[in-house]
Amino acid sequence: MIATSLEQRAPAPSLSEAVAGDLPAHGATSPRETLTQAEERHRRWCNVRRVLLIRLDGVAGVLSSTASFAAVHETMPWTQLTLLAAPEALALRPHLQAVDDLITFNAPWTASGAAALDAEPPTMRGDAEMHLVRKLRRSHFDAAVLFSPADQSALPAALLCRMAGIPLTLAHVRAPAHGLLSDELRITDDRADAGHDDTRRQLALVAHVGMHTADERPRLRLLPKDSHQMRNVLQQAGLGFGQRYVLVCPGGGARPCAPAAFAAAADVLLDAWSDDTAVVLCAVPGEEAALAELRAAMPARGQVLPPVASIGELAALAAGARVVVAADDLPLTIAAAARVPGVLPGEALRRDVHIA
Repeated sequence: MIATSLEQRAPAPSLSEAVAGDLPAHGATSPRETLTQAEERHRRWCNVRRVLLIRLDGVAGVLSSTASFAAVHETMPWTQLTLLAAPEALALRPHLQAVDDLITFNAPWTASGAAALDAEPPTMRGDAEMHLVRKLRRSHFDAAVLFSPADQSALPAALLCRMAGIPLTLAHVRAPAHGLLSDELRITDDRADAGHDDTRRQLALVAHVGMHTADERPRLRLLPKDSHQMRNVLQQAGLGFGQRYVLVCPGGGARPCAPAAFAAAADVLLDAWSDDTAVVLCAVPGEEAALAELRAAMPARGQVLPPVASIGELAALAAGARVVVAADDLPLTIAAAARVPGVLPGEALRRDVHIA
């Protein structure tokens, strides 16, 4: 099996292990006192009923947080979970397992949110934020978990939660948030934090208040209609029924790769298996140009599919693949959710990678 950082995760820590990283230096507080504080945090959070989950940076970010959503749900199955996310996350709504409701919001501290709000008249500046605060206050949330990427501060969302009167709030911080948060997980090393995959980062956050899950992979509900549609598409592309394939998704996102790297990765995988495994090329909407370049780079191999129309169709394709080769976070996270190995092109080229 080819493994990526999305799959190489340590088991969820116990409550005592979860607070081990919180032990203060120089003996300011004894381990027994620190454990008592952790137990008190856990007790307070176990009394909540309505929880707001906040992830505002896009679809891939929401998907990478779904293991943590499951940890909240599994630790406190009596809670009602509402997700606050960017409007593009609406595409995920049928596929989210632990979420009961979804609220959308263009956050002005994110690139996509700022672009959407800039299109509004100047006289409406601040209206979206005030409308959200009123909506959250009417919803009477007991607690909020603020999931943020390593390069983004959670404090703007924390301020909205304070204005909405949410009593318990949890987030990563680099400096004390004082009255903005009731519970915070301090980031002591920015480089180490940025090096962690996002799913593990968010699991560590909820573990800070004693919430865990046995399965630490992202969660995504597959819909039968998407699976049926993709089986038909694969057959129309020339694959036999049940034929195994490598799914290659060009397009770089934050990690652009040359088409030749994707082509070489597919060649290495096929040569290693030496069977009838096919190569399937597919792009998410907006990456059609990258798909055309990749097709030109590997004219002798690869069945080109039309761009997928939904997250569900991409997930169905990934679920049937032997390996997903991609550079963008979205297909790699979907692969992890589908329990399929996902690799960067450079990882597939490594000769020491174990392939099953």
